[in-house]
Amino acid sequence: MMKRIDTLDYLRGFALMGIILVNVGSLLAVPRPASNSLDASYWKLLYLFVEGRFYTIFTFLFGVGFYIFMTRAIAKGKNGYLLFIRRMTVLFMFGLIHVMFHPGEALTVYAISGLIILPFYKANRVMNLIVGLMMLIVFGIFSIKIFMVVPLMLLGIAAGQFRVFENLPQKRIAIFTGIMLFLSVAGLLYQAQLAPTQFAMKSEQFYLETQPFFSTGIGIGPIVSAFYVGCLMFLLQHRPFQKLFSPLKNYGRMALTNYVSQTVLIVIAGNWFHLFGRITYLQSLYLCLMIYVIQLVFSVLWLRYFRFGPLEWVWRMATYLEIPPMRR
Repeated sequence: MMKRIDTLDYLRGFALMGIILVNVGSLLAVPRPASNSLDASYWKLLYLFVEGRFYTIFTFLFGVGFYIFMTRAIAKGKNGYLLFIRRMTVLFMFGLIHVMFHPGEALTVYAISGLIILPFYKANRVMNLIVGLMMLIVFGIFSIKIFMVVPLMLLGIAAGQFRVFENLPQKRIAIFTGIMLFLSVAGLLYQAQLAPTQFAMKSEQFYLETQPFFSTGIGIGPIVSAFYVGCLMFLLQHRPFQKLFSPLKNYGRMALTNYVSQTVLIVIAGNWFHLFGRITYLQSLYLCLMIYVIQLVFSVLWLRYFRFGPLEWVWRMATYLEIPPMRR
């Protein structure tokens, strides 16, 4: 059985690889695809299988990480609440800088939401699970994406309290994944029927025609995300897949650095190659693949010599008000 933290790092890396596929579109102002084109087909696949799926995983993992952080801090005799407030303050400051280049960034939202969930650390795990699920269902039905952050984090806290990533037998993972597969297929088939066949030129008309498609995607997003998580966790029970996906673990260990550097690399590429408003969705995929290679290689090489990613080291230093050793 893998250590819990390893599993979380794999999942964080996996989530980051999906997040960039969506973010690149807004960062480079990718225009709407032409109707009945290969670009349009990729756009539909993107909004069926990626949009609203990977940020959900990342947000859930933030809740798990919150619980682990608090538990470890308190176990060491430190004031976990004070440290976490300081940690969120620093994250918010990172976000204020990041938002200047990426208006849709998540760090400021996570920092604020992190303070909101702080009282739930000592709440009963069953209550966190029920409240999180109920809130997620309500906000999912009404397609209020921004409000889904808090319940997803609550579910992450509950997962930490139930020690899901420490004591979950392979059989239960398989059953959970099978159930999520069934629900995901049903939801995606329904959403696919709402996908636009033609792409209107006017923004208002395009918004009205695609709203049911987008809204349904937001609602079923957590179900598809749960299926993805179940699949990866099931595969990670086997050592060959642990080795195969090992770059993901390094990628996830440097989640903050890689999330911010995704924006940096996209903006640099956009300026150097004049891509803003001129690149297609399919071409944006090729750009993301190149960024994957750069970041995965960098993460593996960096962590071979250093204990933390660059931004993780700064974040830790500002949280604990001490300089942590950097080199291995």
